[in-house]
Amino acid sequence: MSAKGRLLGLGVGPGDPELITLKALRLLQGAPVIGYFVAKAKASKGNGGNAFGIIERHLSDSQQRMPLVYPVTTEKLAPPLCYEDVISDFYDTCASQIAAELDAGRDVAVICEGDPFFYGSYMYLHDRLADRYQVEVVPGVCSMLGCASVLGTPLVYRNQSLSVLSGVLPEAELKQRLQDAEAAVVMKLGRNFDKVRRVLRELGLDERAHYVERATMANQRIVPLDEVDPMSSPYFSMIVVPGEKWRG
Repeated sequence: MSAKGRLLGLGVGPGDPELITLKALRLLQGAPVIGYFVAKAKASKGNGGNAFGIIERHLSDSQQRMPLVYPVTTEKLAPPLCYEDVISDFYDTCASQIAAELDAGRDVAVICEGDPFFYGSYMYLHDRLADRYQVEVVPGVCSMLGCASVLGTPLVYRNQSLSVLSGVLPEAELKQRLQDAEAAVVMKLGRNFDKVRRVLRELGLDERAHYVERATMANQRIVPLDEVDPMSSPYFSMIVVPGEKWRG
């Protein structure tokens, strides 16, 4: 009986193709199967998605591509559909597909934009497979660090603490957490942008806040908070509220 393959969770960085690590690149090029998440709309047009776009140039024709196509891309679905149930079933199916390759003795590298364990979709496969197969996870440059670098803005000074928040949080909870934060990044904006901006204004944090779309990507945009159209804020956008400067 052949040995089982390894599951490789590879962080490929926030968008700039040069921000992939040497280790991730080595494991990527040595894996016979490459798994990557992609939205249904992009897959239908033959697009492999952002993470795949970062690494496609490094693949050989002999490597098998395994697209993992999201059935939904919103957390709000019409009843009786439930986002949590639909997406959980999707990850179950993806894990079964990958397990079949691993059982056949083939390594599977699942790529993840940013870092696999920082809001990365890979983590849900990891939770389903890590107790059954040999696993190696390679960290990547995460999106909030990509934002800080393109803004040229330090996130935290000295003993300050950083809060990483989801824009999906209810408004009252988001306000309380931002009020208590010394520095913060707010992710998962999209349709939540208007709510987040309103909270920042109420707390007087809007003057310190920076908005970035698609940090480090070719189509990156840095836009003043007041000029952002709340109906067009993309998934890959973030608000950074850096800590108060300390000059030492």
